[in-house]
Amino acid sequence: MGQVLIPLEPEGYYHIYNRGINSCILFRETCNFEYFLKLYRKYIDPVAETYAWVLMRNHFHFFLKIREEKVIFANLEGFHGLNVLKRINQQFSNLFNAYTKAYNKRYKRTGSLFEHGFRRKRIENSEHFKTLIRYIHHNPVYHGICDHPVDYSWCSYLSCISEKPTRLNRKVVMDWFDDMDSFKQMHEQKVEVKKMETWLGI
Repeated sequence: MGQVLIPLEPEGYYHIYNRGINSCILFRETCNFEYFLKLYRKYIDPVAETYAWVLMRNHFHFFLKIREEKVIFANLEGFHGLNVLKRINQQFSNLFNAYTKAYNKRYKRTGSLFEHGFRRKRIENSEHFKTLIRYIHHNPVYHGICDHPVDYSWCSYLSCISEKPTRLNRKVVMDWFDDMDSFKQMHEQKVEVKKMETWLGI
């Protein structure tokens, strides 16, 4: 039997993650990362606020909160009369299908690109919020790509410490960590990824 997927419900906080089928490469070039994020803004921003993200070569992680139903209704045309849970899931399906179609065309491949049924876990408390953000930002460090998240372009750490406009809900993130200094200090600490995964239930 397949994995039972928990529903993405309005106002719920979730860790969304997945990888390439058979661990295949999802992002080969800079343009791949950029295009995926462009599609993410198109399909996911209308239904969710994002607090942290990272794109690795063969997998990704997002920490987000599904918006209120009335906000989703206002953001999406043709929503009226549709089941809200189905519509939220459809937005994620649209993201992955659009990216797969473009990727397959560019690299002359066919078939699935992502593992079927993207993974999701509901996150329930603020201590888990902070742990998950640190876990996401330290993914490139754990995989030996860099020594600190500040050195990796394809994660939200740089958006968190910047003053530039961003779609990331930076203010809420800073509130969870109390302030910028605390945020940076906690990201300086060594992250034991395997223990975090056990604690987060990943």
